[in-house]
Amino acid sequence: MALKIYINGEFFDEANAKISVFDHGFLYGDGIFEGMRSYSGKVFRLNEHMNRLWDSAKSLFFEIPITKQQMKDAIYETLKVNNIENGYIRLIVTRGEGTLGLDAHLCKKPQIVIIANALKLYSADFYEKGIKIVTASTIRVPADSLNARVKSLNYLNNILAKIEGHVAGCEEAMMLNHKGDVAECTGDNIFIAKNGYLRTPPIDACLLEGVTRNAVIDVAKKLGYEVKEAAFTRHDVYCADECFMTGSAAELIPVIEVDGRAIGTGKPGEITKKILEAFRKLVVSEND
Repeated sequence: MALKIYINGEFFDEANAKISVFDHGFLYGDGIFEGMRSYSGKVFRLNEHMNRLWDSAKSLFFEIPITKQQMKDAIYETLKVNNIENGYIRLIVTRGEGTLGLDAHLCKKPQIVIIANALKLYSADFYEKGIKIVTASTIRVPADSLNARVKSLNYLNNILAKIEGHVAGCEEAMMLNHKGDVAECTGDNIFIAKNGYLRTPPIDACLLEGVTRNAVIDVAKKLGYEVKEAAFTRHDVYCADECFMTGSAAELIPVIEVDGRAIGTGKPGEITKKILEAFRKLVVSEND
């Protein structure tokens, strides 16, 4: 069955879901987005996603033309018309149709697109056996150029790093910032465990403040683990006892090798397993 795509208050079959070629989201990547998970028909941490979307819009100097509640209603309506309970939602807001020039003030009102689809998960083997990653030579864009906390449509930085990972035969790649510290992976945040406590880069390290990242921090603390949001380097990753990535689509995936170095025992660690189990219980409890 063809998907129904939400565009500015109307639903279109996917073959007819179109925006103008003069839309600045298409021309220049001038827009924002959110990627969300739905479990049993309920979107995980929807309020957090809405807050980040509105913050991103404010940072990029445009106003979303509907309210947060109207956006939530549109998201759930998109899930409903596509008969999706457990899936992935991509919400896109562009600056709107404009000219071939860069002048943002010539754009018409922002465009809203919502796509809901069945979730394509990582292989079950990745959760059981972990994955191998490499460090990309492409670094994160410095915050004084474009703050990574703005989830913009301009993802070329991440895409180039992702390509490096694939060329190296890996599903993911780790990205550094301009200081040489670890920032995040191309589509996920990163954590390491050492001597029983967890570390993840701070939000000023040129990374997206992930909704799942924050949920995992809360879960880990409730399990009794100390969590430090502090800068670290590749050396700290290589010497870690455990490493894992977090993201809305991925949830939590163990990393067992970085740049050819085995992490810990080279197998998913006990802390990682416990946090993943607790996170999945959290998802169930929030969707009851």
